[in-house]
Amino acid sequence: MAEENSGAAQEMRIKVAANGPYLVSGSVPLDEKIIRSEGHGYRWEDGRTFEQQESYALCRCGHSNTAPFCDGTHKKIGFIGRETASKQEYQDRVDYFEGPVIDLADDDRCAFARFCHAPDLEGNGSEAWSLAVKAENDEQVELAKEIAGHCPAGRLTVRTHEGEFIEPDLEPGITIVQDPERGVSSGIYVHGGIALEDSEGNEYELRNRYMLCRCGASRNKPYCDAFHVPMRYNDGFLPGAEAPEHPGTVSLGNPEVLSSPRSGEEA
Repeated sequence: MAEENSGAAQEMRIKVAANGPYLVSGSVPLDEKIIRSEGHGYRWEDGRTFEQQESYALCRCGHSNTAPFCDGTHKKIGFIGRETASKQEYQDRVDYFEGPVIDLADDDRCAFARFCHAPDLEGNGSEAWSLAVKAENDEQVELAKEIAGHCPAGRLTVRTHEGEFIEPDLEPGITIVQDPERGVSSGIYVHGGIALEDSEGNEYELRNRYMLCRCGASRNKPYCDAFHVPMRYNDGFLPGAEAPEHPGTVSLGNPEVLSSPRSGEEA
């Protein structure tokens, strides 16, 4: 399965358009997930589904009326989407939190998805840093790997003392993230090793997981820096705080839900 995913991901690509959208090609699967709290941790809940397309453009300015797709509003508002993120490789920009068996690498690119918070093996509230630096046996190490691998921004990665970075096996795809607990629409979670190209045709380091900004306000473009939270970004499709019914399928040509009304609206 991992080899099949790798082959598929090689055909998939995201190009950052200058002061414009993300241009996606290669039939990249697109879905939506909702961040839900559960005990001392968090889980994904299914959101809208999207019709499969070979190519599509995702909004980067935060003002599209057809979110997550671009509708050209970036031109009307004069969106400036200058990319400011460092192209230094992950292993060269991380800090390490050292443990007796494994270390935790942290590059501080936080999208505030909060999956780094999770219960320990006794069910007590904990977080990825403590789990990694305290891990002494196989069960503790596996839990630390699992929690670090849940970070959609790719900020956290377990590293063995032999220098190997441990990554989860993820299906290639793009996930639009909603965060009703915080009352905001979150970033674009890219997973499975999909190439990212800047507006000048240069490639960013190939990563298994990363989160792209879609509110238009990140200070680390094209990556999400969690600024969607203080700016209260809402793409117009933010579900309610309680788990909604599955909201249906969205057509690229028509962003309205086809099979059921949006959360909070009457049919």
